[in-house]
Amino acid sequence: MIRWIAAILGYFLFRLPGAIIGFLVGSVMDSMGSGNSARTIFEDLSRQKVSPADFELNLLSLCSIVIKADGQVNQKELDYVRQYFLSTYGKEKANAIFRTFNEVIKKREISAQRICTFLNQRTRFEVRLQLIHFLFAIAQSDGSVSSLEIDKISEIARYLRIGRNDFESIKAMFIKSVDTAYKILEIEKSASDDEVKKAYRRMAKKYHPDKVITENEAIKKGAEEKFKEVQKAYEQIQSERGI
Repeated sequence: MIRWIAAILGYFLFRLPGAIIGFLVGSVMDSMGSGNSARTIFEDLSRQKVSPADFELNLLSLCSIVIKADGQVNQKELDYVRQYFLSTYGKEKANAIFRTFNEVIKKREISAQRICTFLNQRTRFEVRLQLIHFLFAIAQSDGSVSSLEIDKISEIARYLRIGRNDFESIKAMFIKSVDTAYKILEIEKSASDDEVKKAYRRMAKKYHPDKVITENEAIKKGAEEKFKEVQKAYEQIQSERGI
């Protein structure tokens, strides 16, 4: 109620800009009785866009945390990161990024929680989902994903405010089992055909590359790969069930 009164008063005082400001201020006042709502509004108002350089540095830091998760630096995982940036950015920029990465990987202490807090304030949820997908791809590049790597990526996912279902869906894209396709679509194997179709539409919408709004080309490219995994999972279930 307060938000509309404030918007009207703002309009009479300062026309359209005043109405917008009045509505926002009134929304905060309306939400004072609910701590969560008030925090959400302030978070939305204060959200900043991360620069490409800052994003790349924090991405490299998370990569180094996963690579060192099992106590050793695996050359195949290093090569994967290097090749990924080469194919995405070209030789000159990739070499510059990797020089920074070599410095980052040598650091003893990197706070995953601090990095994720920074990213939470500056990136969309869809971008953070793609970060987890990218980290799993690095872990798998040596042929298998260790339990220590899974634990570390799970920890990063929690810091990035990614729920268990989303985490398990992405994890299933890399660690296969008899019900992998269902895990990717976040449904049980006992789901009806209609539930399967609804799940696919929901997941296709959530994981569509257009949702991943970022200037980082590596993340954009990975989003396309993740979207293909959702399509493959649905096609597999279609084939098994004759849908």
